[in-house]
Amino acid sequence: MGSSPEDQLATMMANIPEKTGKPLSEWIEIIAKSGLEKHGAILKLLKEEHGVTHGFANLIAAKARETGEEVDLVAAQYAGPKESLRPLYEDIVKFAQSLGSDVEIAPKKTSVSLRRKKQFALITPATKTRIDLGVALKGEEPTARLETYNAMCSHRIRLEAVSDFDDDAKGWVKDAYSRSG
Repeated sequence: MGSSPEDQLATMMANIPEKTGKPLSEWIEIIAKSGLEKHGAILKLLKEEHGVTHGFANLIAAKARETGEEVDLVAAQYAGPKESLRPLYEDIVKFAQSLGSDVEIAPKKTSVSLRRKKQFALITPATKTRIDLGVALKGEEPTARLETYNAMCSHRIRLEAVSDFDDDAKGWVKDAYSRSG
């Protein structure tokens, strides 16, 4: 049986970084800086100036026009001294999206919530050099890396480099995701 339109969209969204060379958030920033607002003009920019294929250009243009404020929230979180944390943020989001097509990325002013039926993780650029990755793992015993956190996310993992988002950290995120369905 063929996949649903929702499944196809989720696959395309997950493939944007690989197929276009940049995550959606970077494309949206490029579009925002261009000042273009019309779909056709954005499509032309992506295809002619950046070599993006029609299907991905169409999807990126549509997302750029619908998500303006949300992307600004993420861009603001990783501006200035926290800019070096952006690749780590992108890795966490990419991994979360790989867990299932039902993952919702919900930017807030100071953090980004990862939700399914309920929140299972929270990405917060806590300092200039660290992301606090909250995970909902109520009942799990704390460890040296999996610390007690707060009511919304029972535990946190302190991440300072992309390499810190290792198999252990991914396992905890995956476990939190599986509990949230």
